[in-house]
Amino acid sequence: MSVNVITQEDFDLFKKEFMEEFKNKVVEELKNFLNEKQTRLLQETKKQKFLKSYQVEKMLGISAGTLQNLRINGTIPFSKVGGTILFEENEILQLIKDNKFNTETVYETIFK
Repeated sequence: MSVNVITQEDFDLFKKEFMEEFKNKVVEELKNFLNEKQTRLLQETKKQKFLKSYQVEKMLGISAGTLQNLRINGTIPFSKVGGTILFEENEILQLIKDNKFNTETVYETIFK
């Protein structure tokens, strides 16, 4: 029966190689995860279009003051990045849809 003796140097070398391989594996997995996350985020951002104030004013046919009042009273959601105010196009379109009136409904409301 043969006996193998493991020295402290052998153990240290094994530990170093194992930890290096483990670290490389973890780093690779983390890179893959972050790349997938970044790709998904970019795809979501591409789907969303952000508009500046002047674009929303033109889209809705309103003045800068009216847009400011709509922001202040919470009618239009917005984000502020630095000094730039941004609006999500899909939220503006949804706001328009939510406030759509049927001609018959308006007529009934006025002449009721």
